[in-house]
Amino acid sequence: MIRLLVGLGNPGPEYEDTRHNAGFWWIDGLARGLKLSLQPDKAYHGLVARANHAPGAAGPIWLLEPMTYMNLSGKSVAALARFYKIAPEEILAVHDELDLPPGEMKFKKGGGNGGHNGLKDMQAQLGSGDFWRLRLGIGHPGHKAEVAGYVLRKPPLAERQAVEDCIQKSYDAVELMLRGEMDKALARIHAKPPRPKPPRPAAAQPAPATEEAPKP
Repeated sequence: MIRLLVGLGNPGPEYEDTRHNAGFWWIDGLARGLKLSLQPDKAYHGLVARANHAPGAAGPIWLLEPMTYMNLSGKSVAALARFYKIAPEEILAVHDELDLPPGEMKFKKGGGNGGHNGLKDMQAQLGSGDFWRLRLGIGHPGHKAEVAGYVLRKPPLAERQAVEDCIQKSYDAVELMLRGEMDKALARIHAKPPRPKPPRPAAAQPAPATEEAPKP
């Protein structure tokens, strides 16, 4: 089961709406839904909220946004995880994903870091990569040399909306994660929307009656 939900991003208004902060967008929305307020906590180098009665959770859960900048995200995560004795497999990291287009997301446990510096530092600081990840697609600029600038720019409105749509859909799986029903959570996140039914063929309409011209 998940006890710590972490959104990865960079602090400060200049980064707030950039692609690299998709994890922060996710945590902000979840906090609003749970009626929680994230507060700065120096002990954990981030913004933290504790929910004692979250739906599905057997005990308290924590929401965290590291304020260390992306490259040192693990410093914040590990500090909180160690204090509350939270194992890596009880942690969810929500982050932007270059290898998925906007409007797609993936949920998985463990794996590499794909060059993502936030994940890389979490692996180093936790001593394990065996945590869960929710990967929110932001698309790829097409060339590796352009990645650094791309993730630190604001996406066009249509792309931002596609990411937000994924975020809203993923919240349906949070209660399952907190219960430890990870297979069900995975199925919920990866479910494809039902295909629209093809329209029925229009019924043939009778030809309109024509009036005969009066005979002379």
